[in-house]
Amino acid sequence: MADKPLAAATAPTAAAPPMLPGTAKAPPRLLRSEEELQRLSASERIRYRLVTADRRYHANDNIAEFVRPGELAELKDEVALKLQQVLEALVIDTVSDHNTQETALRVARMYIDEVFAGRYKPMPTVTEFPNAERLNELMIVGPINVRSACSHHMVPIFGRVWIGVLPNEHSNLIGLSKYARIADWVMSRPQIQEEAVTMLANELQARVRPDGLALVMEADHFCMHWRGVKDTDTSMVNSVMRGAFLKDANLRREFLSLLARKGSA
Repeated sequence: MADKPLAAATAPTAAAPPMLPGTAKAPPRLLRSEEELQRLSASERIRYRLVTADRRYHANDNIAEFVRPGELAELKDEVALKLQQVLEALVIDTVSDHNTQETALRVARMYIDEVFAGRYKPMPTVTEFPNAERLNELMIVGPINVRSACSHHMVPIFGRVWIGVLPNEHSNLIGLSKYARIADWVMSRPQIQEEAVTMLANELQARVRPDGLALVMEADHFCMHWRGVKDTDTSMVNSVMRGAFLKDANLRREFLSLLARKGSA
């Protein structure tokens, strides 16, 4: 039987959900073959897999499992092309201006390989150890220096995170450096601070399984420093308390008092 035209093969069986003005067009839910999928751009292929799996892909979501080998290199080229169009729309002469000739590609690499890498790379490998000695005393890790980006304006957030853990005999113990690696993975995404701290708490809760977990983050936001009110002295502090830290006021007070001694806010 002769192949059907691609247009017929990709027609959805049900009405597509309405799209908000200015949002990306949703990819077709039905494609006949992997060969047809390869005709799409890297971003369209990745988005297609996310939509058909009914998975969210907000700015601070990790989408690594939907990215195939080699697609990040394609994605960088695609992002660089779009960024070049942004520079042209800003009326920047990237031909004769030697400082901006490679800017689009540099920014594309920075976004995908560095500052937003937590979206595209899987969770770092973390070795876990059983709590053989049945440790059950308060442990504090920090300050961990973290870098993120505000998803409203895509400008930097620089901050510090303190983590308090009250383990139990069934908890998994992880190395000190692994707290920093997990924090960097979660923070390397566009997001707001309140959601970032909650996401980090969720990852640590699932991995360590302590009786209590406490996080405090203090950060400077360049969406305030660099634009808008241009206030360089304001920072934001927020916390997440789980389990024993939420129920036991004395434990919570002990954790916060120890942070104060280290010169935190």
